[in-house]
Amino acid sequence: MSKFVDRPRFTCALGGALFTLRALPRTIPIIHASAGCGYNVFSAGSAGAGYLGGGYCGGTSWSSSNVVEREIVFGGQDRLSEQIRSTLDLMDGDLYVVITGCMVEMIGDDVQAVAEAFADEAAPVVAIPTPSFKGNSYEGYDMVLSGLFQRFTRPAAARRDTVNLLGLVPGQDAFYKGNLTEIKRLLTRLGLRVHTFFGEDETLRDLQGAAEAAHTLVLSDVYGVKSAQTLKALHGIPHTVLPLPVGAAQTSGFLRAAADALGVARPVAEAVIQSEETRYYDYLERLADIYNDVDLQRYVVVAGDANYAPAVSRFLADELGWLPALTVVTDFLDEAQTRAIERRFDAWESGLKPLVRFDTDTSSLERYIREAWPPSANERYYDSLSPTVLVGTVFERDLAARFGWPLLTVSFPVTNRVVLQQAYAGYNGGLTLTSDLLTLLVSGR
Repeated sequence: MSKFVDRPRFTCALGGALFTLRALPRTIPIIHASAGCGYNVFSAGSAGAGYLGGGYCGGTSWSSSNVVEREIVFGGQDRLSEQIRSTLDLMDGDLYVVITGCMVEMIGDDVQAVAEAFADEAAPVVAIPTPSFKGNSYEGYDMVLSGLFQRFTRPAAARRDTVNLLGLVPGQDAFYKGNLTEIKRLLTRLGLRVHTFFGEDETLRDLQGAAEAAHTLVLSDVYGVKSAQTLKALHGIPHTVLPLPVGAAQTSGFLRAAADALGVARPVAEAVIQSEETRYYDYLERLADIYNDVDLQRYVVVAGDANYAPAVSRFLADELGWLPALTVVTDFLDEAQTRAIERRFDAWESGLKPLVRFDTDTSSLERYIREAWPPSANERYYDSLSPTVLVGTVFERDLAARFGWPLLTVSFPVTNRVVLQQAYAGYNGGLTLTSDLLTLLVSGR
């Protein structure tokens, strides 16, 4: 029997596709789906991503065929053709992408044939199937990127100094743009040209030129791997999977691994690392007095996706000196992905390791807390799980209030914060995360 999900921390594949396209400059999605699909995923995704908003020609302005009973019975291809035509006339874009919902996939509309009828238009029109019954928003991200690498990216000779960056899902990672900016900054310091596709100052030329890259870095054990495999199959571009780095230790390790994979001389990488660590610890040492004087060490419980949960837990244990009690990874993962994430909790510098559980249901977290730290059985002396900070999503707000724990939201959904340029990746991200966490502890002083 299939397991239901209590308060899912993602949208459907169509939602992931829409927010991926929203993050591409001057790209116009055309939704071929039932009425209401586009608005529903926008309402959930925008608020959950720290109030991301609709962007250019997006959100409540998204173009949609809004198929109804007539199209379901007789087919919706004519309705889609009409919608593409009106979108081309009314919305000024450089790329138009037809994406599909469940119903039109079930009735078998040939959206590819409809899109190909617009081949003579000034801007390309491509179709990518994104039925929600094939996965959640993370799958939608890979569906869209794989489709665009097939239909929009142009063949090109590889450039040794160019790299593609995948694995941070727009919208699902509320901090994706700041994270991409930080990682791109660091890789640029290694002398590389970086295609992030969704970051600052990127254009569709970066997506068209993805085949120029000599290598692809995937900052996730789970997301973006399928897209990297598509690039390898189409253009022969190898890829390396590395975890999302948070803080100095993880980021220095990331830069060394990236330099080795990309053929950057190790002395070049070490010079960058030394420069960045000097700056990082110059800021961090400002906290030494207050951290020790009022004892800001805490137990920590972490609940988050497969990118943030291991990276944040390791940062808190190895760099901030906190005591990790429990980490719950909240994504749907297959056996191989689960094993890959489990390995991220091995051999921490601190020698610590939390209880690690994998569960998509929000209501399970309290049970795992009791498993990690059994409640008092009227012992004379009881070492309680206190003081503690909960790092998770807005779904943990009631639980945090019940235990009296401060809560910092870092993983989707993040509805209690407005996210702009903030990042938790890299050296700058480690400083931001430290500042956000310790601010929770001193805010009442």
